[in-house]
Amino acid sequence: MAEAQPQGTGPQGTGKAAGGRSAQLAHTGLRPGWTTGACATAASTAAYTALLTGEFPDPVTITLPKGQTPSFALAVEELAPGRTSAMAGVVKDAGDDPDVTHGALVRATVRALPAGSGVVFKAGPGVGTVTRPGLPLEVGEPAINPVPRQLMREHLAEVAARHGGTGATADVEVEISVDHGEEIARSTWNPRLGILGGLSILGTTGIVVPYSCSAWIDSIRRGVDVARAAGRRHVAGCTGSTSEKVAVALHHLPEDALLDMGDFAGAVLKYIRRHPVERLTICGGFAKLSKLAAGHLDLHSARSQVDKGFLAELARRGGADEALAGAVAEANTGLAALQLCTAAGVPLGDLVAATARDESLAVLRGAPVAVDVICIDRAGMVVGRAEPRGPGEVRQGSPQR
Repeated sequence: MAEAQPQGTGPQGTGKAAGGRSAQLAHTGLRPGWTTGACATAASTAAYTALLTGEFPDPVTITLPKGQTPSFALAVEELAPGRTSAMAGVVKDAGDDPDVTHGALVRATVRALPAGSGVVFKAGPGVGTVTRPGLPLEVGEPAINPVPRQLMREHLAEVAARHGGTGATADVEVEISVDHGEEIARSTWNPRLGILGGLSILGTTGIVVPYSCSAWIDSIRRGVDVARAAGRRHVAGCTGSTSEKVAVALHHLPEDALLDMGDFAGAVLKYIRRHPVERLTICGGFAKLSKLAAGHLDLHSARSQVDKGFLAELARRGGADEALAGAVAEANTGLAALQLCTAAGVPLGDLVAATARDESLAVLRGAPVAVDVICIDRAGMVVGRAEPRGPGEVRQGSPQR
C-alpha cells in the first residue's frame, strides 16, 4: 500500500489547501488514495530499476503531475534469470473512495528492447484493450490512458539516465496487468465503451479524491464520445438499469447509445451542449426527474430533494383543485404525490416530464439537440412522457445556465 498520503497544494508549501478539491477534502477529513495510473508508474519504475541494477527499490517514490512525491511499498517482485525481465506490483489504495479497484494488485513487467524502440505498452492479464473509436486511445491499443503513459515514460527515462539505460529515453516493453482485473471490469463502464478484457489504467493527477464525482462524469463524457464516433444520432441518459431497459424497449437503442447518467443530469446536458447529438432521451424515476424539472442538475438525494410544493403547483396547472394540491404538498414522497394525482386524473407524470424536458433545453442553450423525457415508477412502468422538442421551443421564462 502507499506509504504517504497526498498533501494539500496551498501557497508557499504550507500543505494547506487553497481551495477546490483539496479544500473539500480537508473539510471532509476523508483519506485520499492513488489512481491505477500512479500505481502502474510506481510498479514500472521499480521493475525497470531492478532490470538495470538487480535491486528493487522498496518503497519506490514517484513524482505526480502536481508535484506530490508519494512512496509505495512493493507487494510482489520478481527478477527473471539473466535479467531478461523484471516484475513489480503495488496494491492500489483508493483511500476512503468506494472505488471498485481498491485493493487490486497492479503489476508492471518490464523487458528491454533494442535502442531506439522507446517505451512500448502492452496490456497484460486484467487490463483491457480498446475496440471502439471515440476514446483517447486508438482501437487496438492497451487501455492505458495518455496521462499515465506519459508519467511512466518520464519516470522510466529518469531511471535510464540514472542507471545506464539505452538512449535519452528508456527502450522497454512495459506490460501492465491487474490481478482479477477482467472480473472487476464487469462492474465498470469498460464493456459498454468497448474496452474488453479488463480494466483501464486511469488518472490525470495520480490522486483519488474520495467520493468525487469526477470519475463518473468522465465516464459520461467518454460515453458521449463513443456514441458520436459510432455515428449515433440518438442517445439516452438513464438514471439506472431499470430506466435503461425502458429506453431500449421504447427506442431500440444500441448499447453504445446508452449513457449511465446516474444522478448527473447536468454533466450529460453540459457535455452534449458542447458535443451535440440530434436527439437526447432522458429516462429515469419520477422522483429524480421531478428534481430536474425543478431546476436541479445534480439529482443525488444528499444534494437535492423532491419539492412537493413544486409538484403541487404543477398539479394545479394540470387541473388539480386546492384540496388535491394541498394533499400533494403534504405527500410523504414524490411517488405518493404521483399516485394521488393519478387517482384524480391529473397527469402529473406528463407535467413533470414536459417541465424536465424544457429545463434540459434551457441548459442546452440552443444546441441543435431535440430532447424527450420518460418518467417511470419503481417497477419500470412509464408514468409520464414528453415528446421531443428542439431548440427555440423552450417555454417562456426557462432559466439560462
